[in-house]
Amino acid sequence: MDTKVVDVPERGRFEVRVDDRVVGLASYHVDGTTMTLPHTEVDPSVGGQGIGTALVAGVLAAARERGLTVLPYCSFIRHYIQQHPEYTDLVAADDRPHFGLETADR
Repeated sequence: MDTKVVDVPERGRFEVRVDDRVVGLASYHVDGTTMTLPHTEVDPSVGGQGIGTALVAGVLAAARERGLTVLPYCSFIRHYIQQHPEYTDLVAADDRPHFGLETADR
């Protein structure tokens, strides 16, 4: 199974593809140096296979590569950051309390 995360800026989203089939997406909007992440979804037929995790890891890696901070309005992305505190620095310090991340950067 070949899983890839691809940025599709003209559609304002990252797609996760399995063998070239789109099975999930994470919508985003970039304003200046901030990437807003309001929503992710994964096809239920591939649920439980780590596809959503791969998608979020790819999105956050892209934000880091681009030097962007993120606003994780999507609860799945927020939960991922809580479970992987090495990504907490992608959320501006002033925004962390709003997303329940104030204690995640220990």
